[in-house]
Amino acid sequence: MRGALLLAWIAALLAPVAARAQAEPAIIVSAKIDDAAVTVYRAPNRGAGPINPNWPQGFAFITETRTVTLPAGTSVLRFEGVAEGLLPETAVVSGLPDGVVEKNRDARLLSPAGLVDAYLKRSVTLRRTNRATGKVIEQEAVIQAGPNGGVIVQNAAGGFEALACSGLPERMLYPRVPKDLSAKPTLSVLVDSKAPRTVTVQLLYLAEGFDWAANYVADRGSDGKTLGLTGWITVANGGVTSFPGAQLNVIAGRLNKVYSPPLPRSTPGPLVLKCWPMDITSTHPLWELPPILEIEQEFGMDAAEEVTVTGSRIDRREMLRYLPAAAPAIAPPPPPPPAEDLGDLKFYRIPFRVDVSAKGQKQVALLAKDKVVVEQLYAATLYQNGQPQPLMMRLRVQNREADGLGLALPAGTAAVFETIGGQRLLVGEAAIGDKAKDERVDYDIGQSPAVQFRAVIQDRDAKGEFQTWQVTLTNARPFDAEVEMLIPFAIDPAPTGWERRGSNWVWRVRVPANDSLVQSFRQKLKGG
Repeated sequence: MRGALLLAWIAALLAPVAARAQAEPAIIVSAKIDDAAVTVYRAPNRGAGPINPNWPQGFAFITETRTVTLPAGTSVLRFEGVAEGLLPETAVVSGLPDGVVEKNRDARLLSPAGLVDAYLKRSVTLRRTNRATGKVIEQEAVIQAGPNGGVIVQNAAGGFEALACSGLPERMLYPRVPKDLSAKPTLSVLVDSKAPRTVTVQLLYLAEGFDWAANYVADRGSDGKTLGLTGWITVANGGVTSFPGAQLNVIAGRLNKVYSPPLPRSTPGPLVLKCWPMDITSTHPLWELPPILEIEQEFGMDAAEEVTVTGSRIDRREMLRYLPAAAPAIAPPPPPPPAEDLGDLKFYRIPFRVDVSAKGQKQVALLAKDKVVVEQLYAATLYQNGQPQPLMMRLRVQNREADGLGLALPAGTAAVFETIGGQRLLVGEAAIGDKAKDERVDYDIGQSPAVQFRAVIQDRDAKGEFQTWQVTLTNARPFDAEVEMLIPFAIDPAPTGWERRGSNWVWRVRVPANDSLVQSFRQKLKGG
């Protein structure tokens, strides 16, 4: 009887433990992406400027295909290696027969600074090696401050010291990897499965930290009337996750994107250690005493890889021995097919698989056109200047098939080259906006000191209804100059046969070589 009561008492004590063990869901890790498609949207407010190299301001729509094996019952499915800028509220998982209960973005990444941050006010082991004797000393310590601005530890004797300031090589050992630190960006979902099964799932989400830009190279023909135009798409991935062999697409146009809340907290930044160990800086420079941090696995815990941070001075000549030789030049890949319509946006599908590498940029061909018809102009907007001012040298292309082009052109920057005496030289660079088929494309490549204008107001009538402008154009070049000037006011009488561009009149005139031209305009004032 007494034995039965003892067994019942033990069973009662163990019942909560067993219940917790039974309630604890299994953890299933999906670490491999079978296939991926990455569709990159341009930064909405960047225009034609450069991509932010630190954290691109565009975003991407990512589709991942993965194969997972689920046990029966409730389990936590961890999708490791998602994009760093994943927006968890946009994530959709399809292919799970019994659906998803909840999802979480596991934001904190495993790093030296992340480990210090995770172990604040907790015990670690300091391992030091005497340089002279090789003797290893280990002592327990508690991290009291860090990881930014230095790491302060309290040793077993109650003293405080800064890490890497003892003058000895040091290692800081951690008993285990904290559960909330992931080696890769991770999305966790809680799922129910009625039976064990292996399924193919798709994970779809928006992620920040991507961007793309178009860059063009224009080579002027020797006749000055044609261009050879090539275009490239530059795709940037600012996160720590690579997508090898992905189907890459880009979206051109400007779309409205509402505010996204800040991303969950990631790493606390770089690990910063500040001190000079002893004497003076020339005796014991800081970089000769790098800290080494590693994870020391406790007996009986799950296996964890050792994490070590080291530093040393390396001879640049020694480093160069291990750098790979430069790869031979290869022909650019064929350009993608024409853009497809996506509402009022343009969708470009890259026709071959692309590695979208972490912290990197990738260039793929956009177009290659030869003998595109071009017109050279000198342009300005009329204003009173008193002194001669240079006009802008402008190359104009009509984006139509009859002129050798005729396709959607994403916004970007064009570099214009000419060949002089057998040498290819840069003439100038120009930024262009998104251009549709059959639209005018202007490349403003720089001011010309040889073609100038001077504009003055000569008189105004007594009633204040009209005033007269006198415009003088001069051309010091050995060939005629075609001038296009915008006149931003009402002309009286209104000219016939002139182009209207918005509220401006467009005055087109040819100025003979090494000559000048004078023209007067009567402006109708608002009060008239």
